[in-house]
Amino acid sequence: MVLPPAHAGQSAHGKVRKAQVSARAHAAPAVDSARLNLRSSAALVFDEATGEALYEKKPELVTPIASITKLMTAMVVLDAGLPLDEKIAITSEDVDSVKGTRSRLYVGATLTRQDLLLLALMSSENRAASALGRAYPGGRPAFIARMNAKAREIGMLNARFLDSTGLNSENVATAEDLVRLVDAADGYPLIREFSTTASQEVDVGGRRPMQFRNSNALVRSPSWDIEVSKTGYISEAGRCLVMKATIASRRVIIVLLDSVGKNTRLGDANRIRKWMEGSGFRLPMS
Repeated sequence: MVLPPAHAGQSAHGKVRKAQVSARAHAAPAVDSARLNLRSSAALVFDEATGEALYEKKPELVTPIASITKLMTAMVVLDAGLPLDEKIAITSEDVDSVKGTRSRLYVGATLTRQDLLLLALMSSENRAASALGRAYPGGRPAFIARMNAKAREIGMLNARFLDSTGLNSENVATAEDLVRLVDAADGYPLIREFSTTASQEVDVGGRRPMQFRNSNALVRSPSWDIEVSKTGYISEAGRCLVMKATIASRRVIIVLLDSVGKNTRLGDANRIRKWMEGSGFRLPMS
């Protein structure tokens, strides 16, 4: 599993991103992964510095990814260089006819493209993600085509996207694919900022600003240092969570898929953190 550069831009630390080595490294990490009993059906903990998969469980299982999709949606929007201050109205086309989910963004609400990105990433607002795809040059067909092309570019070889929200259960990928997705998303400052914003008021036009919260409660926890975050849920995918975080002085990408129960994915993430902090991890030699 070789992680290619996320794109031609800069990393979070201002340096050109470099290719990472295989997640299936030749030498296994000197940690006891047998003590880590995760409840998620598929999981991967990837060490960015060494290129090692510290823990993996069905990493090649192709499964629905729900709103993890929105990381790809955000990258495609930002790659296009579309004006972030452009106002976009929520229309009846953005109403969920697949799962019948509700939204606080009423038809007729008008938001900037930047606020739609914020709500899609922070609060996983489906109408926001739908509007972003609809307002793309060429409309939804062009947007979806670009999502799939982007997936190929960053090495998501088993991924497929059919919509910009993740409500379609045919949006699928493996845990290994999602390591690449999170690594690529980390190269976008707005994605890092918006996906980890705890809460924010947003002007939806015509009414008082609304308060929105992050769908990942861990971003509000002082014990976590999270750089990129995204949750997901539909019945076919179960509860999902991807993050890039620093734990025990190591930057890791965590992928948790198909967790049964509302809090299982958060419990698994906390189990990973406690396991790493108690496993005597050593920084690699420079």
